[in-house]
Amino acid sequence: MGQRGYLAGLLGVAYPTNFAPTTVASVPPEKWDLFHEMIVTDELSRSASGGLVWNLIGGFGISCPPLVKFGRPELVKRILPDILAGDKRICLAVTEPDAGSDVANLTCEAKLSDDGKHFIVNGEKKWITNGIWCDYFTTAVRTGGPGMEGISLLLIERGPGVTTRRMDCQGVWSSGTTYITFEDVKVPVENVLGKINKGFRGEELSLSLSLSVSFFSLQLTPTPVIMTNFNHERMGIIIQAIRFSRICFEESVKYASKRRTFGKPLIEHPVIRLKLAHMARQIEASYSWLESLIYQCEHMDETEAMFRLGGPIASLKAQATVTFEFCAREASQIFGGLSYSRGGQGGKIERLYRDVRAYAIPGGSEEIMLDLSIRQSMRVAKAMGMKL
Repeated sequence: MGQRGYLAGLLGVAYPTNFAPTTVASVPPEKWDLFHEMIVTDELSRSASGGLVWNLIGGFGISCPPLVKFGRPELVKRILPDILAGDKRICLAVTEPDAGSDVANLTCEAKLSDDGKHFIVNGEKKWITNGIWCDYFTTAVRTGGPGMEGISLLLIERGPGVTTRRMDCQGVWSSGTTYITFEDVKVPVENVLGKINKGFRGEELSLSLSLSVSFFSLQLTPTPVIMTNFNHERMGIIIQAIRFSRICFEESVKYASKRRTFGKPLIEHPVIRLKLAHMARQIEASYSWLESLIYQCEHMDETEAMFRLGGPIASLKAQATVTFEFCAREASQIFGGLSYSRGGQGGKIERLYRDVRAYAIPGGSEEIMLDLSIRQSMRVAKAMGMKL
C-alpha cells in the first residue's frame, strides 16, 4: 500500500506528494479527495475482516493525521516518509484503563525535565490498535492540571521505557490490540503536536461567530488537536461497518438461494425475505447518508465541518454500527449453526459477528455518539438561527 501510494491518500488531508514514495497511478494527486479515500477503505473491507483492515490502516489512519497537521516541519520531514512508505508504523495512544470515551480524565503524565528539553512520560494505555508493532505513538498525555485544559499530544518514539504487550480480544484479532506502559520515557519537547495543554478541548466547541448578511465565519481557538481527528476516525468506522453489513446481506442471499428447507429454497420463505428486506433498507439508508456527509466534508473547511458535521457524523457512527450489529445477527439466523462454526460456509458471518463490538465501542460508544449528535445539533441551531 505504501509503494502504490495508498497510505498517503488515507490521511483526510491534501495528498502529501512531498513525503509519499509514489502517488496512486490512477488518480492525479491534485484530484485525490475524500471519495477516493472512501473507496480504498470500502474495497479493503470486502475482506470481511475488521482485523485485516485495522492491521493495514487502523492505527495509521487515526494517528498519522495529527502528525501531518500539527507536527513541527522538521519532525514531519524526519518521520513521515518512512511511515507513508510502509517501512515504519504509527498508532494512536489515547485510551487508558480508566479513561475511554471520557478522554478528559486521562492520567498518563508528562513532566518537563529540569533542563526543559524533554518530557518524562509515565502511564499506561489500553486497547491500542497496532501498538504491538509500532515505532511511533501519537500519545495523549497530561502536561497540566485536571480536565481537558491540561492535555497535550506527544509523538513518542519506541525506545527505553516503552513496553508493549498484545491483548486477547473478542474480535479483530489481527489488528494487534495492545497494552502499553510508559516508564520514565524521555520525549524531546520538539515532539509536541500542536500547543502544550491544548491537545483536547472536548466535544464542547468553543465558538467565535461573526455574522453578516452574506456569510458567517467560525473560529476555534486554540485548535483542539485530538478533536480534529474524531470525525476522520468515525468516518472510517462508518465506511467499514456499512461494507460489513453488505457482506452479511450478500452472504445471506447466496446461502438462502441454495439452502433448501421444507421442500423449497430458504429464500422462498417470507420470513427470510423479510429479514433480507430489513437488512437492505438499513444498509442503503446508511450508505446514502455517508455519501452526503462525505460530499459536505469535501466542500467545507475543517473548522466549519467540525462545527456543522460533528453531530451528524456521530449520529451516523451509531446508525452504521447498529446496522452492522443487526445485519450480523440476521445473517447468523439465516445461516443457523453454520454461523456458529469458525470457517466453512458461515465463516465470514461468524468472524464479523465477533467484530461487531470493535465497531460499536471504539471511536465513541453508541450512547455517547447519540447524545453528542443532539447537543451539537442544538448548538448549530442556536448559533446560526436555523430551525431544527
